[in-house]
Amino acid sequence: MSATIANARHVRSGSFPSRPKILLCKRKFLRFFPKGFRDQTYLDWERNYKWRAHQDWQRALNCSAYRRKLSQGKFLEIGRDAIRIESRTNLLFSFEKMAIRDALKSESGARAFAEGLYALLYGTASLQTRFNRWCEVVKALPRKQSRVFTWPLSTVFGFIAQPESHIFLKPTVMRRAAREYGFDFRYRSGPSWETYSSLLAFAHEIGQDLHDLCPRDLIDIQSFIWVLGSDEYEE
Repeated sequence: MSATIANARHVRSGSFPSRPKILLCKRKFLRFFPKGFRDQTYLDWERNYKWRAHQDWQRALNCSAYRRKLSQGKFLEIGRDAIRIESRTNLLFSFEKMAIRDALKSESGARAFAEGLYALLYGTASLQTRFNRWCEVVKALPRKQSRVFTWPLSTVFGFIAQPESHIFLKPTVMRRAAREYGFDFRYRSGPSWETYSSLLAFAHEIGQDLHDLCPRDLIDIQSFIWVLGSDEYEE
């Protein structure tokens, strides 16, 4: 289990789920993936493509490369890099992918995105401060058709860039998984620290409960949540 999951107590919110619900959720996951997070089918279906996106991010937009591009004013390039890396995943719906592409076509939109995302990922303020500021950035991005200020678009890039620290939120799946698990998930429709910190606390609870399966990072935790809440894994 990653240090971030283990150290998430400062954002803990929500009641500890009842043991029977935990066991039922764990059994469901293991019915699909008997070898847990090391199961080859799990790796093929859930983990590997997310990890490859993270590796792509580390090559193109690690801290030093990102800072260099910012200093050179390559805001459009940063936006294109982020979109290119995310496009190789199925994390966002097609209309969400279109919304962020439209938002980053202008120099002003790309600059706000590039500077705001750098501050979220590599800034020195508290996570709460950085996340709140990032939400303000996303909220102000240009909108052509579909909304940009959504939970998936507000969390996908942090998740790809730093899966040891950030997690991806699909609202319907996350709320269903929390109910199945018995966790008091404090959800609000608009991106907010209250909900995001509750999600990190949920991830921490899961990491503790699945210690015997040795989750590596929040990719594994997010994938477990997806299995609990997605229609793809209905039994």
